[in-house]
Amino acid sequence: MKLWEKGIPTDKQIDLFTVGNDRELDLILAKHDVTGNIAQAKMLAKIGLITNQECEDLLGALAEIQEDIKAGNFTIEDSFEDVHSKVEYLLTQKVGDAGKKIHTARSRNDQVLVDMNLYLKEEVLQLKQQVKSLFDLLMASAEKYQNVLLPGYTHLQIAMPSSFGMWFSAYAESLIDDMSMLNAALKVVDQNPLGSAAGYGSSFPIDRTFTTQEMGFSTLKYNSVAAQMSRGKSEKTVAFAMANVAGTLSKFAYDVCLYMSQNFDFIGLPANLTTGSSIMPHKKNPDVFELIRGKCNKIQALPYELTLITNNLPSGYHRDLQLLKEGVFPAIQNLKACLDIAIFSIPDIKVKENILEDKKYDYLFTVDTLNEMVTAGIPFRDAYKEVALQIEAGNYKSPKATKHSHEGSINNLCLNEIKEKMEQAL
Repeated sequence: MKLWEKGIPTDKQIDLFTVGNDRELDLILAKHDVTGNIAQAKMLAKIGLITNQECEDLLGALAEIQEDIKAGNFTIEDSFEDVHSKVEYLLTQKVGDAGKKIHTARSRNDQVLVDMNLYLKEEVLQLKQQVKSLFDLLMASAEKYQNVLLPGYTHLQIAMPSSFGMWFSAYAESLIDDMSMLNAALKVVDQNPLGSAAGYGSSFPIDRTFTTQEMGFSTLKYNSVAAQMSRGKSEKTVAFAMANVAGTLSKFAYDVCLYMSQNFDFIGLPANLTTGSSIMPHKKNPDVFELIRGKCNKIQALPYELTLITNNLPSGYHRDLQLLKEGVFPAIQNLKACLDIAIFSIPDIKVKENILEDKKYDYLFTVDTLNEMVTAGIPFRDAYKEVALQIEAGNYKSPKATKHSHEGSINNLCLNEIKEKMEQAL
């Protein structure tokens, strides 16, 4: 039941090792494999390699298979090597010889490329929607708390005044950069490789523009060798975009964990979003955000895993490429889960007000004091020394007020401009 079977059986141990967990992973690709087969059948009929009746029979059978996939009834038994062999077997069972013709002018190489590109395209589009939802939540929180002051830190030392509006919108604007990376990844995978066959094209008069339109790709990967070389590169491009999103989420999650600790006590989470200790009854742990941080840090390692699998391969297909799925599929699902739980949790973050009433935060305003002195005509370096002497002498008086006016500062967050920037990125 292997597509390449010649009647000579392979050793069972070889089968186990080479197939690996491909059957389980290929279940994720099943609906996309059917999409590719639909386009292939229509194209073969268009150029006269199968009859219109054979095409209709194939399309009917493929619709039945697609329904089984949607219902969760599609399986890939141990007797099949992958999703491609199972779908072709079902087609042959349902429509006879027409099922044996579906592979004409095609290889498993371009078939899996089609499946992966369709899968990655769908997943990137979903990630974009989730990132936009997270952006909207962060911006809503920024607007709600834009006037609630928050200590800013550098080197984990008290630095300058910030605000919750600045904190929330900082992560929102960072997501715009991540959206740009997702857009770039989408452009890379939104190319049709079908027809490149084993990587060197076909002598059949296939119509690749037709299949591009049928499957909804924006363009086709023209050069057959380039199409084959996109295996691994496409996954790696998506992985880098995912790593960007994961990096933003991880940093935000770390802030939440830090700000929740009693030593900071800037924010709180309701009990239903925390966990406890088996021996310490007072504990309310931010496990959700710790797991977001850990999972997202793991996702950030994915581009390097894919690089190490692919970076010393020459052009053409190599079985190493099968291993890409093992890292990519779970990473995508983990990132989507992290985005979902962040979207679920953020509205319940409780912001603490009057944080800056603690005297240790008086020094947040030394730069504001210094700048007022400079505005009054004192040279910057002299003003700097004067404030430093006041601090050392213990007689520094904090104004505890901010007069920042430039774009993106604490008193001019440019929230509308940030929203417009995201709309442009979308």
